[in-house]
Amino acid sequence: MSSSMVAKRYAISLLQIAKEQQLLEVIEEELRVVKEVVQYNPELMVVLKSSKLSIEKKKEMITQAFGTVNVYVRNTLLILIERHRQDEIVEVVNEFLELANEEMGIAEAEVTSTRALTEAERAAISSVFAAKIGKKSLRIENIVDSNLLGGVKLRIGNRIYDGSLRGKLDRLERKLLS
Repeated sequence: MSSSMVAKRYAISLLQIAKEQQLLEVIEEELRVVKEVVQYNPELMVVLKSSKLSIEKKKEMITQAFGTVNVYVRNTLLILIERHRQDEIVEVVNEFLELANEEMGIAEAEVTSTRALTEAERAAISSVFAAKIGKKSLRIENIVDSNLLGGVKLRIGNRIYDGSLRGKLDRLERKLLS
């Protein structure tokens, strides 16, 4: 079975539990933290992959490292360790986040602007573009790029909406050259 299928199965199971227990948002937020910890601490993965440590020691490490997370999140991590699927942790989290976003009607968006967006600007962008793509709202990650000169550039999935001054100038240049 491919690794993405394995990750999807674990994610679906965790999503079902999260919905049953009405903890979808809590588990989602905790999984984001788990993903960040695993991605930014490559030493952790090296230790978890080590054949020198027993599974019990690895489980003990996970329990200590993620002692404050929800029991369902911790148990999922422990099952992954027990079944030698520690490589799948980030992929399980990604699958879960995708499924949870779909369940809640949220889309991930990357907004590039010349300065940090205010909450009012984030809310306005979210309401306008969420309606365009048939979602309830957008979870916006703001990237500051002074090369845009002005305006914003928005990426939702594989769609890009370029309302930046740099984008307009580039389109004008291509039009004039053709």
